Amino acid sequence: MHCRTLFAACIAFCFAFLALTPLQAAERVTVGSKRFTESYILGEVIAQAARQTGASSAHRQGMGNGAVVLEALKTGAIDLYPEYLGTVEREILKLPTGSPTDVVQARLREMGLQMGVPLGFSNSYALATTSTIARSHGLRTVADLRAQPSLRVAVSQEFLGREDGWPGLSSRYGLPQRPTAIDHGLSYQALASSRIDVTDIYTTDAKISELGLVTLEDNEAYFPRYDAVLLYRADLPSRAPLAWKRITELQGKINVSRMIEMNAEAELKGRSFADIAANFLSGTSAKPSASEHRRSLWAATFGNDFWRLTREHLALVGAAVFIALLIGVPLGSIAAARESLGHGILGVVGVLQTIPSLALLAALIPLLGRIGTIPAIVALSVYALLPIVRNTATGLLEVRKGTREAGMALGMTPWQIWRLVRLPLAMPILAAGVKTATVMTVGTATIAAFIGAGGYGERIAQGLALNDGTTLLAGAIPSAALALIFQAFFEIAERIMLARYRQA
Repeated sequence: MHCRTLFAACIAFCFAFLALTPLQAAERVTVGSKRFTESYILGEVIAQAARQTGASSAHRQGMGNGAVVLEALKTGAIDLYPEYLGTVEREILKLPTGSPTDVVQARLREMGLQMGVPLGFSNSYALATTSTIARSHGLRTVADLRAQPSLRVAVSQEFLGREDGWPGLSSRYGLPQRPTAIDHGLSYQALASSRIDVTDIYTTDAKISELGLVTLEDNEAYFPRYDAVLLYRADLPSRAPLAWKRITELQGKINVSRMIEMNAEAELKGRSFADIAANFLSGTSAKPSASEHRRSLWAATFGNDFWRLTREHLALVGAAVFIALLIGVPLGSIAAARESLGHGILGVVGVLQTIPSLALLAALIPLLGRIGTIPAIVALSVYALLPIVRNTATGLLEVRKGTREAGMALGMTPWQIWRLVRLPLAMPILAAGVKTATVMTVGTATIAAFIGAGGYGERIAQGLALNDGTTLLAGAIPSAALALIFQAFFEIAERIMLARYRQA
């Protein structure tokens, strides 16, 4: 009797434990960030703050520009990300600067979103130049650029097309310059080396004071306030109440000087985003060790994340090429069998190859309703199609007519002739197409990091954001090495197949 009671009590305890455990572990928060230093840091601070409550928290780092991150938020691929008031008003909602808060929130609710948790600082856009250029050309305000049409202006890609970026600024001030696009992380180096004369900056960037840059006064008050806030899905507070409560405690905790200091720790002292966020949340500001600051290329390449990034990169390449084979071989076979269809198939596949990679990724996010691996694999599969379809059709067409007729004479069906005669003989040319597709995909897969799919592109994106050549090379070199390994593998496979073909 006692055993039965004890057994029943144990069963009841197990059921209670199983019932309560999901409630405790159910909170899951996915944070996004754009591809610049400050966004990386803030995203990491938010993710680590949520994790302190026991929530499962992931940080999708450096997901590209605002359009990509916003689509990810609207589709539910991420739950929140750090944004700026001026961007919400002008760029996302197309509202006038200084619109009433209730109007902004009402418009966001229509999209299933909300804005809140002002972090305590403002990070505005501005134009900057070197002190030498400012003195020699008499530059003090943005309006002074009107009299200097020969100055070389280069601005970030996002600023070049934003509603509150260069188009509106040049119209307001009547600026004659025609700027070129440059990655924000590279613009400071370009200024310092005199390759450009003027660029756009964020006012909390650490390199402004380091390089002694002159910020041009926005004398017509074109730029709105860019108070740092969180843009989040409206259901997040109810879906993850504990994590959300901890996140809201960040309100007002980051002032301008603290944000500049954290940016400097990343860009000037070489600290990782995770360490910077952890120190902020713990109330410390540790300095990097000499070994951390002078990290060698070898240490950066084979760091703790090397095998994770390698697995992710290989998974992206393998899945994309496999899917391209499943689709491309049948399409190439149809193109070889039906000349009337062949030109159309090759034409369509060729056009798909011309779509800009980032544009295709951005378009796939709302279409598939997610970010990360799935849209990246779909995009990479599209780019791998052309060499596989083309080489399959070419290989099948080069099989001698007499060989095909011999199969028919033996009573083979068209399917058997294709499978047992034509495809094996076309295999060397098909393998060459797969080799081309694989090597191309290894390089193209680096863009997958811009939508949170990982791989070596994660380091390249961080290196660009930080203007850190070592980090950038730590992503580019393994990617190039992987491409060479695949190239050598397929070269050997081609030689083996050609040898067997000649023997046959």
